[in-house]
Amino acid sequence: MLLKIEDLECRIGSTNILRSCSLELDKSQVVCLLGRNGAGKSSILKSIIGLYPAGNGKISYENQDITNLSPHQRVIAGIAYAPEDSKLFADLTVEQNIQLGFWVTSKTVRAASIDFETVFHFFPRIRSMVKRKADTLSGGEKKMVSISRALALSPKLVLLDEPFEGLSPVVVKTFSAAIENIKQELGISVLLAESNVHNASQVAEKCYIIERGQIIFEGPPSSILENEQILRLVGR
Repeated sequence: MLLKIEDLECRIGSTNILRSCSLELDKSQVVCLLGRNGAGKSSILKSIIGLYPAGNGKISYENQDITNLSPHQRVIAGIAYAPEDSKLFADLTVEQNIQLGFWVTSKTVRAASIDFETVFHFFPRIRSMVKRKADTLSGGEKKMVSISRALALSPKLVLLDEPFEGLSPVVVKTFSAAIENIKQELGISVLLAESNVHNASQVAEKCYIIERGQIIFEGPPSSILENEQILRLVGR
C-alpha cells in the first residue's frame, strides 16, 4: 500500500470541509477522486500534500504516518502536487519552471531518476516551448508544464488537481495517454481530482466519489457509468 487515509477530517475556520474520509492507493495505480465542484476533491489533495492540516484522522505513506509532516517533508518523501491553476512562475521560462523540480530533488537525499528527455517523452510539445515565458502559454500548455515540474521531483506519487479542466476532447486524450504511460513506464502512482466521470473512466482503475466532504462510493469507473443514481450525483 502506497497511500492510506483513515477517517480524515479537515476544518477551515468554522467549516468542516472533510468528514471521515478514507481511501487507499497502491503502487503503480491511478485512482480518481470524483465529484462536483466544491465537493471536497481538492481539499483531500491539499491535505495529502500538507497544505490543509488534518483535524482528525491519519495519512500514511509507505506505511509511515505523515499526518503532521510539513509539505516540504512530504515532497522529499516522494509526493508531488500539480495544482488546478498550475501555479507557474510567470516571469520564468518553461525550462526554468521545470528546473525548479530538479533543483528541489538535487537538494534531497533522493537521487533524481527523471530528466528533461523523460519529460519530453511524455509531453513532446514541451520541447519546442522551453524558452517561452510561462505567462505566454495556453491553459493546456500550463498544465503540461505543471505536471512536468511535478515529475521532475522524481516522485512515487503525483497528485493532479483537475488536470482535464478546460481542455478539448483531443487534448484530454493526450493527457490521458501521458498519465497511463507515466504509470506504466515509471511505476508512478497518480491520484487525480476530476468532475467528469467520462474523463475519469479513461485513466482511473478505481474511483472514489466525494459529496459534501464525505466519500460516498468506491469502485471502478464502469460501475459508476452503469448506475444512474450515482451518475446523477456526479452530474454525469
